[in-house]
Amino acid sequence: MKLSVIVPVYNMAGEGKLRFCLDSLVNQTISDYEIIAVDDASTDNSLEILREYGDRYPEKVRVLAHKVNKRQGGAKNTGLQAATGEWIGFIDSDDWVTPDYYEKLLNRGEETGADMVGCDYSLVNSHTFQVGQVVQNNSSEQTGVLDREKHGKLIMRSGSMVIKIYKRRVIVDNHLDFPEGIFYEDNCAGPVWSLYFTRFERVEEPLYYYYQRQTSTVHHVSEEKCRDRMTAAQLMLRQCRERGFLEAYYSEIQYRFTELYYGVTLFSYMLGCPRKKLAFVKELGRGIREAFPDFQENVFYRQYTDQEEQRMIALQMQSDWRFFYYYRLKVWVRRWRKRLRR
Repeated sequence: MKLSVIVPVYNMAGEGKLRFCLDSLVNQTISDYEIIAVDDASTDNSLEILREYGDRYPEKVRVLAHKVNKRQGGAKNTGLQAATGEWIGFIDSDDWVTPDYYEKLLNRGEETGADMVGCDYSLVNSHTFQVGQVVQNNSSEQTGVLDREKHGKLIMRSGSMVIKIYKRRVIVDNHLDFPEGIFYEDNCAGPVWSLYFTRFERVEEPLYYYYQRQTSTVHHVSEEKCRDRMTAAQLMLRQCRERGFLEAYYSEIQYRFTELYYGVTLFSYMLGCPRKKLAFVKELGRGIREAFPDFQENVFYRQYTDQEEQRMIALQMQSDWRFFYYYRLKVWVRRWRKRLRR
């Protein structure tokens, strides 16, 4: 078997989302592949749809079902355990791909000897194959034979894992998997996985369609999701330490942890969470100080973190409550001025 495509599914039956995804997969231009669809204890009729496709395409579609929800990481792990392909691919069950997506990625891998291959993606808000806003998932500076510098760049910006294929032997030999029961599982797995691959290549086309909808994870901020991001960052750091990478890539791992656990979480919480708590902000500050008390001196933090964010972070490091109330006032003034301009 050349390729196994793993599709984690949870409550995607509505609006034809799951069918559009599956149609794009069963109509790929390659023939030697399997689709492993894992229903993660859906409460709608997603499992019925999957079984329908399994009956229609028994040579392509395998359906597995969880009795208990394990989030995407758990569903991906179930798919990995069942996969037999030489290559592994993942796709979110509300996204879709061009008919030649896997053919082009596989060909690129075979031509170059790569063990990880990706491409760009297109942001769309309707079911279409017209290219929308093209987003570069990884840069050319991260491709080719993966030396110490390129591995470092992949730790800091690993890119989406669903817009890549991976050699399964690397995953199996190094016991790679996903954290279960949390959102943002890729935030842990992406940086860790990237360190085990030896050559990364790209197809310079937007072959993957990322469906933006207002009910997606990225559009709704809650304390639960913020805590899941913090957990993913902590797991990433723990795995890097246990697998022996922390010393060799200390600055990159420190920056990535700071960004995930603290920076992104802090500002998304303050901007989007409806019920903000000073206690949570204090916990964030305490956590980053305990993990990396000198994080503000990190060369990548100084280079890549927005200057205004650096100023706000410095304020919190001086006083949690001053930051909390000042930032809330700042956001309120910004929104008030925006309403006046309407």
